[in-house]
Amino acid sequence: MKKQLFLIGFIFLSCVGYSQNGINKDLKIELDSIMKSDQILREFVDSETSEDRKKEILKEVGRENDPSFRKNIWSAINKQDSINLIKIEKIIAVYGYPGKSLVGEPTNESAWFVIQHSSKIANYLPMIEEAAKKGEIPFTKYAMMQDRYLTQQGKEQIYGTQGQGKQVTNKETGKKEFFNYISPIENPEKVNELRKKAGFTSTVEENAKRMGIEYKVYTLDEIAKIN
Repeated sequence: MKKQLFLIGFIFLSCVGYSQNGINKDLKIELDSIMKSDQILREFVDSETSEDRKKEILKEVGRENDPSFRKNIWSAINKQDSINLIKIEKIIAVYGYPGKSLVGEPTNESAWFVIQHSSKIANYLPMIEEAAKKGEIPFTKYAMMQDRYLTQQGKEQIYGTQGQGKQVTNKETGKKEFFNYISPIENPEKVNELRKKAGFTSTVEENAKRMGIEYKVYTLDEIAKIN
């Protein structure tokens, strides 16, 4: 009888501990692993990543002895993105969006990153919006995804989070070069006010500088005419 009471008490305490914490540890571990695989190769291509760090990354992903890896890095990123999306869609099918109350922070952003880097933003944007309104994910993440969706649709973004680029001909030299710009914004005169309300701590100008882009207001028609 005492043994049965002990077991019942142990199970009860275990359940209480889980409900107090609320974190699915196994899912958290899985999502953290997905997040790392999403970010590590993007860190490699970041212009601010040192050569020493790039060597560390190559070793971490087991490609230090593959001389062709650097040249094919975006193929590797796209392949990993496809793998990660399959995993995330399976997780969402079971749990819904894996937010803060389920996996804690910053793990609650893992699924967001994978969706943001996919071609299925339209499928999940309403879910991301709901998660943001419930505090399961920062509202800034929803804002960024909304901006990306709008720019992908050829529309004006709202918060000025997205930069784009296109190849143009330099009129003076006649040579092709890459032109980077902040994608056209619906209300550029109010964008910093909207950014602040959404939870961003930087201005659109500061965000553009962070991306290595000189901020200038363009309309969709102006961008279309730049060639």
